[in-house]
Amino acid sequence: MKIRDRIKELRRVKASELHPNPKNWRTHPQSQMDAIRGVLAEVGFAGAELARELPDGSLQLIDGHARAEIAGDAEVPVLVLDVSESEADKILATFDPIGAMAEANAQALDALLREVDTGSEALAAMLEQLAAENGIIEAESQPTILKELEVKSPPKMAWVLIGMPIVRYSEISDTIEKLAEQVEFCETTYNDG
Repeated sequence: MKIRDRIKELRRVKASELHPNPKNWRTHPQSQMDAIRGVLAEVGFAGAELARELPDGSLQLIDGHARAEIAGDAEVPVLVLDVSESEADKILATFDPIGAMAEANAQALDALLREVDTGSEALAAMLEQLAAENGIIEAESQPTILKELEVKSPPKMAWVLIGMPIVRYSEISDTIEKLAEQVEFCETTYNDG
């Protein structure tokens, strides 16, 4: 199989100048938009929009509609592809679904999530959902006392092992002593039934 390189160039373009693809079939719920905002705020752009050049020289998005909407007038990296409209349609129809076909290695994901720290509530919620979907935590496994810990800024995310399974504390900024007291209380409660 001969694989062609269809990337014509990398341009930096105001996101607001990118034309949305009228055939875009993906919708973006608020939770996803908030998670994207969180990662863009904490990391920035680590990938490029995909677009094709139209006859008038403007760019039409193939992938990256949500990021472009969030970025507004900011310049974003865009990979300009040398593809026809029908090839762009094929990419639009398959790009995300092919990526979604990947399977998770729960042990590797668990190790990765233990290293991720975020100040974004939306991003933390997305990571918690990812962990639950992959059997790393049970969706309702947190003892009530842990859910009621006071949230203060700046938010942090930590993972703590309390017997089994792993329980995720979200947005804890209490002192180490207070956290230790809560963990000790939960371990006692958990062990006493």
